[in-house]
Amino acid sequence: MSLKKAMIFAAGRGERMRPLTDACPKPLLEVGGKPLIVWQIERLARAGIQTIVINHAWLGEQIEAALGNGSRWHVQLRYSAEHEALETAGGIVQALPLLEDDGASEVFVAVSGDVYANFDYAALNARAAALAALPEPGMHLVMVPNPAFHPNGDFALAGGILALDKEPRFTFGNIGLYDTRMFRELPRGTRRALTPYYRETIARALATGELYEGLWENVGTPAQLRELDRRLRER
Repeated sequence: MSLKKAMIFAAGRGERMRPLTDACPKPLLEVGGKPLIVWQIERLARAGIQTIVINHAWLGEQIEAALGNGSRWHVQLRYSAEHEALETAGGIVQALPLLEDDGASEVFVAVSGDVYANFDYAALNARAAALAALPEPGMHLVMVPNPAFHPNGDFALAGGILALDKEPRFTFGNIGLYDTRMFRELPRGTRRALTPYYRETIARALATGELYEGLWENVGTPAQLRELDRRLRER
């Protein structure tokens, strides 16, 4: 199978990025001449993704106004508005009707709206097919070398399988494949983090992973934004 659906998490307030995010949602901050979220939409579209769901809360109307229906990238953009940010798992649950068509389960790729990565999403197609064939929902996470701000990493990765307590450990790159079946029984409209589901799925040996060592930046502060902008403009 080839991936057809994606979700970009864009509901956060971006507290560490203030004052830049006081009047502009974080995913619309520009690096290299275009908003962070546009770099992601372009890469997803290039990989054959047809539908991208974007959740939003803080200044979400600006996101919808800036991006429109997605036709300029030859994709369909669907928006999941949240009154207040529901965190990652809560955002997925809220967006399920937009991720599933006619109630059919879907393996989709999700990425945080404040991540920049030269990642080829088409490389996930085989992994998506493997997940879709599982009798129960699993996940596949893209890991990156531990950045200076997170030296101990999140999970271990060995032989393509994620583990909680082994070595070597890497940092979750905020790019993952998920199965909508995992979220169907959860109540909508509830704040809910995804971290417990990572740990539970890994503990049940249902989580695979890969290491991506290309350009990746989790843009959290104005200084990181300026540095990434400099690097992209120099290329």
